[in-house]
Amino acid sequence: MKFELERITRNYISTLTPYSSARDEFSGTASIFLDANENPYGSVTSEKYNRYPDPYQQDLKVKIGEIKKISPTQIFLGNGSDEAIDLLFRIFCEPHQDNIIITPPTYGMYRVSAETNCTEIREAPLSPENFQLRPDEILKEVDKNTKIIFLCSPNNPTGNSLQTLDIQKIIENFSGIVIVDEAYIDFSASPTWISELKNYPNLVVLQTFSKAWGLAGLRLGMAFASEAIIQLLNKIKLPYNISQIVQETVLENLSEFKKQTMVNQVLKERKSLHSKLENLDFVQKIYESDANFLLIKVDEAQKIYDQLVTQQIIVRNRSKVILCEDCLRITVGTETENQVLVETLRNF
Repeated sequence: MKFELERITRNYISTLTPYSSARDEFSGTASIFLDANENPYGSVTSEKYNRYPDPYQQDLKVKIGEIKKISPTQIFLGNGSDEAIDLLFRIFCEPHQDNIIITPPTYGMYRVSAETNCTEIREAPLSPENFQLRPDEILKEVDKNTKIIFLCSPNNPTGNSLQTLDIQKIIENFSGIVIVDEAYIDFSASPTWISELKNYPNLVVLQTFSKAWGLAGLRLGMAFASEAIIQLLNKIKLPYNISQIVQETVLENLSEFKKQTMVNQVLKERKSLHSKLENLDFVQKIYESDANFLLIKVDEAQKIYDQLVTQQIIVRNRSKVILCEDCLRITVGTETENQVLVETLRNF
């Protein structure tokens, strides 16, 4: 189906004049900055945080572009992936009129952002047999007011990667935006959809520094899309949405070697934890995972969860999520943490 960005963009976004910060009006080098009403005497810290940060994170985007093999002009950086999700609602979804489609069980922020932006939520649940997409059921939910379809792969909370041909079918048969959330892609053998952006102008790929990179505390998410969509995101984002300390810290520590070393450790522990958990009598099933967590089906999930809490071990009870009855989601910890978890469960 033909995708027309202008047609699905909200009218007010197209005519909006974005806020122009002091640094938007200047490019190049300077020695004296008297344009942004900053404190010229420094900051209360020992660092030079008295100047506003680069509003578009140019240096960081260049480095990320080299790693991801994509132009910096096709990268948006936000306060976690959640900022990009919220902005995409603001760009494409007219409140009280448009709708989006989610495929539960899936990441809960899609629903929260939809409700916050007064957007109808339509559901096309994953297959109960294997947590895979049902493309025909998804496309049946589409009407003229459907603006976004959210697909999470590897999926949270189930952990599995969604089948490539199913995602492709949805992208090719939908004239709105398809968002593929790849927060856990570094733990999967599946290739990223970033390389397909050149073929699909309606595709947006989300990734994050919170998982494999171990930078959850810095809150930095990535959105990859066509230059036109990135321009819209930049148009309505907050002027200085990524702080100077975040930009500097991430730029100085973009070591793919260290990241991959940690990923390999997680994958090793994921396999070990899987084999130990399956020997517990009350574990009914352990779902295969391409993420840094395991979803397990157990007897009396709430009781086990509560007992773990008494031992100061916190997992996620997903029992109230569709298709995840009596399921716990367990993040893969260190070898020691996993040993303590398993021994505690054995004592139950």
